[in-house]
Amino acid sequence: MQLTWIVLSLTALGLFAVPTAYMFLLAFASLRPDDRHQASEADQSTRFAIAIPAHNEAPVIGGTVQRMLALEYPRSRFDVHVIADHCEDMTAEVASRAGAIVHIRRNGAQGGKGAALQDFLSRILPRGVYDAVLVFDADTRPSADFLQVMDQKLASGERVIQGRHVIDSPQVGWYARLMLAQFIVDNRVHNLGRSRLGWSAKHMGDSICFRTEVLEELGWGEGLTEDYHLRQRLLLKGIRIAYEPAAIGRGQAPANLREATHQRVRWLTGSLRANSENARLLLVEGWRRRNGALLDGALQAYLPSYSTLTLAASSLLIAQLAAVPAEWDARSTVLAGWGSLVALLGIFPIVGLAMDRAPWQAYVAVLFGPFFVLWRSFLAAKVRLDGGPKGWVRTPHRESTAGE
Repeated sequence: MQLTWIVLSLTALGLFAVPTAYMFLLAFASLRPDDRHQASEADQSTRFAIAIPAHNEAPVIGGTVQRMLALEYPRSRFDVHVIADHCEDMTAEVASRAGAIVHIRRNGAQGGKGAALQDFLSRILPRGVYDAVLVFDADTRPSADFLQVMDQKLASGERVIQGRHVIDSPQVGWYARLMLAQFIVDNRVHNLGRSRLGWSAKHMGDSICFRTEVLEELGWGEGLTEDYHLRQRLLLKGIRIAYEPAAIGRGQAPANLREATHQRVRWLTGSLRANSENARLLLVEGWRRRNGALLDGALQAYLPSYSTLTLAASSLLIAQLAAVPAEWDARSTVLAGWGSLVALLGIFPIVGLAMDRAPWQAYVAVLFGPFFVLWRSFLAAKVRLDGGPKGWVRTPHRESTAGE
């Protein structure tokens, strides 16, 4: 009996150690210098289309458009487009008064950002006016030099560039503070770490730039998480998403748990559906091409999330502490291994925050981590059991003046 437990426990420990080691690999990779060639200077000749899909965003869209138009880049080289998607308020009128080119969409089903962007791209790409398209949410506040930075990255040969999307106004609540911490870790570890390894950064759905020929070939896509799905399609086409932390877009997190639950369930459902379609293909193609970026995409699809991993490892440790007889010879050694694994998972967010020199609010937010792990794991299980939502639910945006 004791031998059986040792074998099973150590086997499970080894399986749990793989995704844990993978996360820390990304963390340590983010410390490496960027030794890829960068263009020393660009001539700011890239013609940008800034696309802002908006559904009932009248309270925030005017300020967003004004901030976009004030970006430090030749004004003749970019336009701000607002896609007023099935709006029932004054979004189109407010955006037009602020100086945007407004596209009113009333035909077709209301399918969220993906459907609105797909319709917009089908209108503008055939005209050949723009070299690149940037996508922002209706509440995003980009850094003044955002277009300059993207112009330089495009001049260096990149085709898709993800900016550093961060959470603004963490003072609105504990969930916003928790998202502040999560996005810091995502940007520092998952995006910068992958970038340093030559892999593909996450497609975060906001503050991202595409060469027009990429969108002409692949489109934006539709679905509950069209950004996640598009990243997998890009990988299969051999296109990586570069990460550029100097291009900053500040957005908001849901203000309460009800809004957060709708958003999180949509993300979980969409990623589950995308993984069911592409995970095996990513793995097979990654192995066949000996391509690290594709294999990384497959690992992201197959490995459990941080929340699921942490909850499962902690539960197994507690169960063994309670059930394994104290007189068993190997008890202390095996459980020390499990304790070390759980401790590593516990400090992982702190490591990411420390490497990025995060503000104090992010460290305080980690105190809510256990609740977040339980909440997210419950939602993930629920989505797997009932299939998740069939349609898109809007996450409300509110005007923010933080940092101004």
